[in-house]
Parts: sequence; structure tokens; C-alpha cells
Amino acid sequence: QLQLVESGGALVQPGGSLRLSCAAPGLLLDYYAIGWFRQAPGKEREGVSCISPRDINTAYADSVKGRFTISRDNAKKTVYLQMNSLKPEDTGVYYCGAGPNANPGLCTLTPRLYGAWGQGTQVTVSS
Repeated sequence: QLQLVESGGALVQPGGSLRLSCAAPGLLLDYYAIGWFRQAPGKEREGVSCISPRDINTAYADSVKGRFTISRDNAKKTVYLQMNSLKPEDTGVYYCGAGPNANPGLCTLTPRLYGAWGQGTQVTVSS
């Protein structure tokens, strides 16, 4: 069964930075939209950022615009999420998923449209 692998989560102080990685072994990575999502305790999974097939477009949740950057390295079959100026409200388990590829210029932050979820990686922002 196809499954993505997240890594890079850690405990970090407010204002700090982290880079998360989403590895996709066995997947034609640039064929899919790849999205990053997070889930805080007691809350639903929410979209953070996504990158469209062929890297034509990206999208970000309003809460992370200007602080997070998504990128893709097809040679390494990995998508990254660079997170800067982290805030306590960024705390949660971060997941990546493979999403719709019908339109190479679009991606969506709707979790139900994604699959191949990994186990997630914990990000905790606290002093």
C-alpha cells in the first residue's frame, strides 16, 4: 500500500524554525499534488500548504502565509515544508498526503481529497 513518510518534527521555541520532509518512495512524485496538513489534539485535520503537480502553483493557509514555504525535490522524491517564525498555535502532528492531479496547475487544502497518509511527525512549539 502506498504511504508517504514524514520526518523532521521536534520541540522548538517560539520564533524558531523547522524543516519537515515528506518522502514518497515508489511514487511518481511530480504526478501528484502533495499537501501538508496538521492536527492538534481535539481538533480536525486542517490544510497547511500544498504544491500542485509539476510545481506550477502552491497554496497556503492564511495562518501560515509568509512564514511557511513548501518545495519539492523530484530527484529525491521528497517534498519539504520550511517553517519559520513558529508560534505555539503551530503545534500539532503534521501529515503529508498525495492529492488530486486532474489539473496540474491546482492544489487544494481539503484533507478528504488526499490519501497515502503517513504516520505523521510531531511539532511542538513551546518555551
